[in-house]
Amino acid sequence: MAIAQKSINPISPGPKISFTPCASAAKSALHLPPPMKFTFLLLTLIHAVAIQAADLKLAAIFSDHMVLQNGVSVTVWGTADAGAMVSVAFAGQKQSAVADGEGRWLTKLDSLAVSEAPQTMVVSCGGMEQKCEDVLVGEVWHASGQSNMEMNVGSVAAGLEVVKAQMNQWNLPAIRFRSVKPGESATPLSEVAPGSWQLCSPSTVTNFSAAAFFFARRLHAELKVPVGVIDTSRGGTPIEPYIPLEAFADHSTLRRELELGDQNDLAGLKALPGGVFARDANWLPGRLFNSRLAPLARFPVRGVIWYQGESNSGVEEDPREYEQKMRALMNGWRAAFHQEKLPFYFVQLPVGGAGDNWPQLREEQRRCAGLPHAGMAVTIDLEGSDIHPLNKVDVGERLAKWALAKDYGQPIAFSGPLFSRAEMADGKFLVHFEHVGSGLMVGKKVGLEVPVETPGIALKHFELQNEAGAWFPADAEIAGQVVIVKSAQVQNPRSVRYAFSKVPLGCNLYNRDGLPGAPFTTEEKK
Repeated sequence: MAIAQKSINPISPGPKISFTPCASAAKSALHLPPPMKFTFLLLTLIHAVAIQAADLKLAAIFSDHMVLQNGVSVTVWGTADAGAMVSVAFAGQKQSAVADGEGRWLTKLDSLAVSEAPQTMVVSCGGMEQKCEDVLVGEVWHASGQSNMEMNVGSVAAGLEVVKAQMNQWNLPAIRFRSVKPGESATPLSEVAPGSWQLCSPSTVTNFSAAAFFFARRLHAELKVPVGVIDTSRGGTPIEPYIPLEAFADHSTLRRELELGDQNDLAGLKALPGGVFARDANWLPGRLFNSRLAPLARFPVRGVIWYQGESNSGVEEDPREYEQKMRALMNGWRAAFHQEKLPFYFVQLPVGGAGDNWPQLREEQRRCAGLPHAGMAVTIDLEGSDIHPLNKVDVGERLAKWALAKDYGQPIAFSGPLFSRAEMADGKFLVHFEHVGSGLMVGKKVGLEVPVETPGIALKHFELQNEAGAWFPADAEIAGQVVIVKSAQVQNPRSVRYAFSKVPLGCNLYNRDGLPGAPFTTEEKK
């Protein structure tokens, strides 16, 4: 469906406000002499505007060009005078609410149908109205994490000519982004910082999260519906500040992290086994959830995409317990958003890293890949060993495949081979995988091209561990649905692993759908 032609500003300061003069004041002025009548009405109007401007307010997430989630009840909220009646009109509905003693009001629109035709939301209270224009209804997703999620399209285009060449074609006004980037808060906030929804155009897309944009672009292309993304990422941050405070109660290490965070004990947090190297308050437990996510808990979304882990596994950083932190993150957001089955798709760290702990962090992430309503996009095969690899195209596409398959019912492959189990037989390990699809293959990926099968090329980066705990390179070959791993140097192997190093270049285990196998180890967690 084409968007109705309309002259609109892709960046809007927020809802439009209009005022109606007070009727009683106008009536009183009728009995005054003409000069006094004019002065009285003017002063009354100025007074009414000043008072009313503070009376009715929409939450800051609501503005021109926003996208609302379809298929669910949509909560609309804000503030007004205590006891005032507020009405919200949108898409043929009109719902009302009465502001409580503190002036807070909230109402709900019934389930909305997808609409790419611009609509107007009108919120009124007494003689005042606020309007949000050019509102679409479609699919809304949260995008969060650290710098690899925050990395924008402009940065990717600066290093990838193919992306730079395509940017002028990205006039996609049904894709819209809302950035939410305030600093930390020790307590949950009720309101986000003012901002606006941006339409996707060649001039605005440069500032969009690249991973989130390519995710949204794929959803929009496949589903033919508007897609909105709320970006709450912040570069350099660990996972702790995004976890809701209540979710730290689920594990002993997390409970201690919260205690130390409340005391602003940065040294204690760093010294804690499985703790976090917190540089300042923005790194402390719950602080960015409080400022960026808590105020949006009522705003319905379809799901979450997450790209983070670098700042839990770099130099002097401890990746232990990251699995538990991921569980707390997912469960905490689901509880806060009142969406028990909120989809949560995350990116396993790619090749590279600033420290030696990336392999262990990837393993912690892998252990979360099978959690309910979660999925992991594997990126170990993508080119580039920099901490910020440029190829965010495949990152977004692979995240989108999880959503398209799991949330939108498309019959497509969405995951590469994930380790399932390993068994010993005659001094060899037989490794079994989930998501084999139509079969395993040795493949090669070049740039943004689709991986291709490479017959005659050996599998790389498989290793076996001997009884003394030393690791040795191993030969690996595909045999039907399994990989057989053996080594002349290891007669009675204790463990097997794949791509378990900081920079395992040339990883080449795939399924025939062109999706890469995830790094893993069977060694017991230390």
